[in-house]
Amino acid sequence: MDDDIRATTVILAVSVDDREHQQMMIDRVAAQDGHVIRYTLLSDPGHRVIDRYGILNTADPEGRAIPHPTTLVIDTGGVVRWKMTEVNYKIRPTNEDILKALAALR
Repeated sequence: MDDDIRATTVILAVSVDDREHQQMMIDRVAAQDGHVIRYTLLSDPGHRVIDRYGILNTADPEGRAIPHPTTLVIDTGGVVRWKMTEVNYKIRPTNEDILKALAALR
């Protein structure tokens, strides 16, 4: 990521999990994959924010209220400029996809 994009970009993750469950996930990722999560995790147990973006997975086979995996690029005015939502949690945008969306904001 070039310095310009890095200086003006904030990465946030939102889940329905409370802080305790988020910490369990952080610890699991570190133990299994050796990755340290260096971005902010936000907790939305009532899925109010998740609902506003229309990404709540109401068809979860286990009946959990969880969002579909989604990546948003939001400009400084709060407008969504790029979005990728996927039903399969294993399919995520590439870094190149996200960088291209960020570069388009310039």
